[in-house]
Amino acid sequence: MIAVIIPAHNEAEYLPRCLEAVLIAAGAAETAGHRVEIVVVLDRCNDASASIAARYPVSVLEVDVRNVGQARRAGVALMLERGADWLACTDADSCVPAQWLLCQLGFAADVVCGTVHIDQWQAVQDSALRERYLSRYQNREDHRHIHGANLGICARAYLRAGGFQPLALNEDVQLIHALQASGARIVWTARNSVSTSSRLDSRARGGFGDYLRSLAGAN
Repeated sequence: MIAVIIPAHNEAEYLPRCLEAVLIAAGAAETAGHRVEIVVVLDRCNDASASIAARYPVSVLEVDVRNVGQARRAGVALMLERGADWLACTDADSCVPAQWLLCQLGFAADVVCGTVHIDQWQAVQDSALRERYLSRYQNREDHRHIHGANLGICARAYLRAGGFQPLALNEDVQLIHALQASGARIVWTARNSVSTSSRLDSRARGGFGDYLRSLAGAN
């Protein structure tokens, strides 16, 4: 069984597009004979995220931790209890491609680290920021980017490495380092790039939005 885990903190603006994209990817995997379950982990949401998630054929898990590592860990734990063999992680402000899950499985690896891209920049973000970002990003095979928005992990390898830790930042980086230390076979690919938001108001301090903000202020 493939499990898709999506943490969300007040993501009403982006969640519908995220879930619609994930359901398309799930449908492609199910057509190929796989079982897919999706869980949205609502972490201390006080917007319409819960009601939006309820409109889709997904499971909802509510936590009150305001910690993305803990939220991901809780979602994974639920899916492991349901028999998940493969764990696919993305973010609520991101849209996965239609072949996302099949691409991950096709590598027959322990871990698949994918890239992200920005389809639509905000109007206030000038061309200098865009060029600065693109010049520094490794959009290629064998890159070394780690994104919780585009990550696939074999359940056995995940458990062997100790899983996501309850970190408010870089929980994905910590897990990949633990997987590397455990000897997991990791594929670094740009073939299944996930579209993500260019917003600067990060849900987590030090996350992707803060990285873009730092580029915006760079000379």
